[in-house]
Amino acid sequence: MGLNTVNTFDLSGRVAIVTGSNTGLGAGMAVALAAAGCDIVGVSRAGPGDTASRIAATGRRFADVRADLASIAPVDDIVRAAVEAFGRIDVLVNNAGIIRRDDALEFSIDDWDAVMDVNLKSLFFLSQAAARQFVKQGDGGKIINVASMLSFQGGIRVASYTASKSGVLGLTRLLANEWAAQGINVNAIAPGYMATANTAALRDDAQRNDEILGRIPANRWGAPEDLAGPVVFLASSASDYVHGHTLAVDGGWLAR
Repeated sequence: MGLNTVNTFDLSGRVAIVTGSNTGLGAGMAVALAAAGCDIVGVSRAGPGDTASRIAATGRRFADVRADLASIAPVDDIVRAAVEAFGRIDVLVNNAGIIRRDDALEFSIDDWDAVMDVNLKSLFFLSQAAARQFVKQGDGGKIINVASMLSFQGGIRVASYTASKSGVLGLTRLLANEWAAQGINVNAIAPGYMATANTAALRDDAQRNDEILGRIPANRWGAPEDLAGPVVFLASSASDYVHGHTLAVDGGWLAR
């Protein structure tokens, strides 16, 4: 790596797959990667929303791939579609995820399996498929998983989500251990409390909103744009010696 620090963050000519790229944090990360130079393969169930036009505005290309990661059936097709569209892949962002809430005494098998299948099983097998493509290409690659504050804490009423996100942290370390020597960086981002559609009910509840803000040293909710720098860093050559790390982007929540 040369001495030009700015150029180490340049992603020109690279290709990134981003799952759950149509809304919220996934959309924010996809646009950030495009602004840094990446062509984007956006994976979603319902279509790209405004992500495609936002990426077009950066001057980069966008490929729309429809897939439901509730099963691993589409995993190989996602990688194949990316290579067919742009010739290679360089980055995988495992952002797709779901959550189910219930008391642990009442938590159902269906709610357990649904969350674990999307958040952990599909994440692992899509990472495996991407890594096989990286090895085939012969020049390494970057995998960025999306963890959570509940990778570090227990939470309440979200048993399968906590288990899955704790698993994401562990898998990030394991895959780094196995693949680092092949030039594949596996790391994760753990977002804090973010102002997205998923947290609208919390933000609309004045008491809960105040309680949450009272614990965040930055004294504000995060925004998708707050993940722009971290995701570009982990996708770029600036992070070539960073392996198996989970980066909290939480306004200081864990430090409180």
